[in-house]
Amino acid sequence: MRGAAAYGRGAGAYARVGIESNVLSASPHQLIMMLFDGAQSGLRTARLHMQNGNVAEKGKAISRVLDIVNNGLQAALDLEKGGELAERLGSLYEYIARLLVQANLHNDEQRLDEASALLDNIGSAWREIGDQAKGG
Repeated sequence: MRGAAAYGRGAGAYARVGIESNVLSASPHQLIMMLFDGAQSGLRTARLHMQNGNVAEKGKAISRVLDIVNNGLQAALDLEKGGELAERLGSLYEYIARLLVQANLHNDEQRLDEASALLDNIGSAWREIGDQAKGG
């Protein structure tokens, strides 16, 4: 079992280095996309833990998503340059954060689904912007 545990630690360290390398070489647009991807991954994890009754892990997963929304996506908004669009996104991120807190408190998968759908819609718009920038 010692070999498997050592392998697991090594594989985890290798994955972290890969993620760090991706972050360091990413454009600002790519970093935002990574945040959306991370949020969706966290929501999937939270949903699984919610369905399995694992309260502590569900809470950790939702906390990670809240951190992404509040300290990643929300913090990245430039209200001066973004104007009304940035303000509206900020309000939407605040709403998503409230959905996540309520989902956690009440084990409410519908609220998780709503947060996921909203983040997916915004993330899709970011993807399109990136695709247009590459093509144009």
